[in-house]
Amino acid sequence: MTLSYRQPGVVLTDRRFTVPLDHDTPDGETIELYAREVVASDKADADLPWLVYLQGGPGFGANRFIGKQAWLGRALEEYRVLLLDQRGTGASTPANRQTLPLRGGPREQADYLTRFRADSIVRDCEAVRHRLTGGALWTVLGQSFGGFCTVNYLSTAPEGLRAAVITGGLPSLDAHADDVYRAAYPRIERKVAAHYTRYPQDVERARRIAEYVLRHEPVLNGGYRLTVEAFQSLGILLGGGEGSHRLHFLLENAFVRTAQGLTLSDSFQEEVQALLSYAGHPLYALVHEAIYGQDGRPTAWSAERVRARFPQFDAAKALAGDGPVLFTGESVHPWMFETDPALRPLRETAHLLAERTDWTPLYDPARLAANEVPVAAAIYHDDMYVDTAHALETARSIRGLRTWVTDEFEHDGVRAGGPRVLDRLLALTRDEA
Repeated sequence: MTLSYRQPGVVLTDRRFTVPLDHDTPDGETIELYAREVVASDKADADLPWLVYLQGGPGFGANRFIGKQAWLGRALEEYRVLLLDQRGTGASTPANRQTLPLRGGPREQADYLTRFRADSIVRDCEAVRHRLTGGALWTVLGQSFGGFCTVNYLSTAPEGLRAAVITGGLPSLDAHADDVYRAAYPRIERKVAAHYTRYPQDVERARRIAEYVLRHEPVLNGGYRLTVEAFQSLGILLGGGEGSHRLHFLLENAFVRTAQGLTLSDSFQEEVQALLSYAGHPLYALVHEAIYGQDGRPTAWSAERVRARFPQFDAAKALAGDGPVLFTGESVHPWMFETDPALRPLRETAHLLAERTDWTPLYDPARLAANEVPVAAAIYHDDMYVDTAHALETARSIRGLRTWVTDEFEHDGVRAGGPRVLDRLLALTRDEA
């Protein structure tokens, strides 16, 4: 049974689909997918083409929009939109510390999670498309990791696509995770330098906080154990359009004077706990490096190993001298499965995933070179999350792909730029730009 209801200017319909856990075993175990259909109120009965949105991540459910927020308003001018919670996220058979023990021990959990990468998500999309549209083609909009899924879609099932739009999500077709992070750390360092240029007072603030954390390793009010490496990882904010400002405001009220002396304020602890906890999206931490696995080599905690090659990120060394404490960005480390109570029960599962060598290829360069689907991609000039050089190389490898390279937005451009970004990319798929 489907349920429809209304928000300002839109009609929403909850939809649920049963799909195989392993699409190669269609008669085996199944999982449930949840998706929200959205259509403009004045077009609710119209015969509209479909657009499916694939969220960034991995590990995040689709946006919960209210009305016609962000890019959705532009999409609803001509599409019926499906906001899909990718498998394991949102309301789609969630995978987390509460549910994964139902699979058995860490090895069974790790085996289960190997089916939560882009290839499985795309096969889910095809199963849903046939049931929802009667086999009609649809357009896919992939943001960040959703763009990675879109490139897999173009590699494995392009016959299902009318067009493809990618925002900040063109992956390298053949890079190992080590290559990804060797390129990432210098980008992150540039973002930190730009932040300190904008807010020079934050150099000393970050040093004071890092020194306090290094000395005390406080346990935050929500149970998260704050290490200096965890504090540095707040630099993930710097990849968003407003992130530098958000980080500045967070740092300026870190301390409060109490009867016991100077300590971290409750407000600082509350915000840091919310930013660092993976309770709402544990798949991000569990399979983040696995999204790069495809060459028979283990990812083996790549971000942690590669970081050792960049000693400028060592906070203790920075504090021993007079240099700035550098923040880090989008990377997952083994210590997160010790500091975060939402991840702690899954640490052995995460280690087993990091050791796997049986990852299958995600992209088909030959098929991409012969692509016939109209494709457009926004590439952000100095994207902290996705390497620009890797993205441009992939863009050249996909026949007919049209790019919009811009420094107007950061990685969250499709949210910040909203209708204008989507309008520009849709026009590129139609040769109208």
